[in-house]
Amino acid sequence: MKEIEVLVEVYDDIEKAKNILNRFQYIGKKQVIDEYYYDPKRDDLKPDKDGEIYKCLRLRKKNDEFLVTYKDDVFEDNKWLYSNEYETKIESIDTMRKILEELGLIKFIEINNTKETYINDKYEIVLENVKDLGLFMEVEYCTNDEVDVKQIKKEIQSFIDDLDINVSEELNCGKPEMFIKKNNIKL
Repeated sequence: MKEIEVLVEVYDDIEKAKNILNRFQYIGKKQVIDEYYYDPKRDDLKPDKDGEIYKCLRLRKKNDEFLVTYKDDVFEDNKWLYSNEYETKIESIDTMRKILEELGLIKFIEINNTKETYINDKYEIVLENVKDLGLFMEVEYCTNDEVDVKQIKKEIQSFIDDLDINVSEELNCGKPEMFIKKNNIKL
């Protein structure tokens, strides 16, 4: 699935942002813990020297649901456009951790956040309060079709601008990269 999204930092307080987003259908609140793994024998499955991630393997605990995800990011002119995401539910996160360990993969970061999700007819809007990073909003469009990614991103940005929430420009990186850089993690 092609995941096209715009991630921004939210400068307004969380209550103001939630009040504005309440015009959309509220899906719910979830506690999410993401564990990122790298392979010491593969350069493409670990952060580069600048902390950038181009491919990643993630285990996710979302309330009582467990998922494993592989993401392959697509760039143009060194700017992130979208991710090809392959995700499936797993029965036991402990068993999956053991499998990854036996394969030689190493957990290098864990990101803990609270996500409140809203939807409208086109987008999933997620307000994320990320421990040790801050408050973010991610607006996402998912498709299996061939689409003009740049046009979709422009439409998402226009949608965000119309919300009247005080936010940053598009961050063009994910929370894992921000966490790596903030904590100066080197592999």
